[in-house]
Amino acid sequence: MCGIVGFLAKESAYRSTLGEYVVPMMECMGDRGPDSAGLAIFSEKPDPKALRFNLYALQQPFARDSLARRFEQAFGAETSAKIEEAENHAVLITSVETSRVVEWIRSDCPDIHLLSVGRAMDIYKDTGHPREIAARYRWSSFAGSHCVGHTRMATESAVTPVHSHPFTAGQDFCLVHNGSLSNPYELRRMLEARGVEFETDNDTEAACRFLQWRLAEGDTIEEALEQAFVELDGFFTLLMGTVDKIVLVRDAFACKPAVVAETDDYVAIGSEFRTLAHLPNIQNARLFEPRPEEIYSWNV
Repeated sequence: MCGIVGFLAKESAYRSTLGEYVVPMMECMGDRGPDSAGLAIFSEKPDPKALRFNLYALQQPFARDSLARRFEQAFGAETSAKIEEAENHAVLITSVETSRVVEWIRSDCPDIHLLSVGRAMDIYKDTGHPREIAARYRWSSFAGSHCVGHTRMATESAVTPVHSHPFTAGQDFCLVHNGSLSNPYELRRMLEARGVEFETDNDTEAACRFLQWRLAEGDTIEEALEQAFVELDGFFTLLMGTVDKIVLVRDAFACKPAVVAETDDYVAIGSEFRTLAHLPNIQNARLFEPRPEEIYSWNV
């Protein structure tokens, strides 16, 4: 039993205070997922010239300026980079080629895990109650156009930051999942044979990498999901974020809950209505439960 959360701000006034609306949603869903939590937030105005590398320090919080020194030693003082550090999380913003940065992290930084890469997306995730994680990383101060969140009660695989949701693959794509898949290792073997690498034994990662593989093959997100309805075996409500939209689907049985609230100002998604009850003008929102195997998407 996990909780999913999504919010897309249609109006700019809601984007500057996005975190203030989302944190109560995440805290409420802590009842469904007290083990760990994560949030992917998308910038309203991505930098077209630089990538954002989201990093997690596995052993201890980042020491002030420590990552900057290590980056300078590896790439030279003339290489421009901006680094934002908060507790165990850091965002490295640079125009250095992606493959070079990834290789540096893998070879020279065994104490750091790469959470995501993208121009618009930042991912924060950790173990503990969502209330504690939100306070630790100051989620209430976040601004952005849309976000995807998850609170986890583990029913398979370890409880670690790496196993927490959202999962990501490729650039500016993430996925959260409520449910369980019965064929993740079948999917994994098929994808590994095609050169796709995995980081965990979590079933959600198999779904995430399957969809990203289809996107890399040229599918739209809607076409990839139509294939997922065929290939994914099990129960799932999936909520995805891309650079310019959020997308929601449920499996053919629709046994994992989800509710949507839409107004002229925002779209909000939660596993239960109570996670939406605090939102402005919720009494006048269009409320509905997503239908089985129907694709719902909202663009920024």
